[in-house]
Amino acid sequence: MSADERTALERARELAAAGERRILAVAGPPGAGKSTLAQTVVADIGDDAAYLPMDGFHLANVELERLGRWERKGAIDTFDGAGFLSLLQRVRTETGTVYAPTFERTLEEPIAGSIAIRPEARLVVVEGNYLLVDREPWARIPGLCDETWYAEMDEETRISGLVERHVRFGMARAAAERWAREVDQRNAELVETSRQRADLVVRIDVGAGIPR
Repeated sequence: MSADERTALERARELAAAGERRILAVAGPPGAGKSTLAQTVVADIGDDAAYLPMDGFHLANVELERLGRWERKGAIDTFDGAGFLSLLQRVRTETGTVYAPTFERTLEEPIAGSIAIRPEARLVVVEGNYLLVDREPWARIPGLCDETWYAEMDEETRISGLVERHVRFGMARAAAERWAREVDQRNAELVETSRQRADLVVRIDVGAGIPR
């Protein structure tokens, strides 16, 4: 585990110990290790933490096809940003269990009501590409969070990891390489413009113990 990651875990523990519910946002480009970082934080905190990925707010494939956006699935306008913001507002204010969707990669579709954010969750770790992007409605997300992080890693490592992920979920290698370097990379370039808005930049070192 890198020094950046150890510092991040210490900060997360402080947030979880604050008493009242806290929301931590982990942003970063596709394949930068943000979901693994977020899940590592949740595992470290235990039952007092909950994991809330943005990916459950992918638009369904049928809607992407209707809109003519399926071939760039993963772009910022292929998500229900307003829906995600609304859910985060509920997580911030409601005292009961809040249910959230997840994204099932084997189906390439969101699944409603799959994640339960229970009242005892003192730290909710939100994770996704566009959480810090200065574009409506995403620009309002940091205001609902107590701390924001930006995960990054070596570019070639990040891109090669994306290719392997796409292959693992059924893409031919040539198609996976094209998607990673064209579709994913355009999204990454937008996400990278939001780096300066983060409270903490966490450099993910794959060789230091954080798996992809």
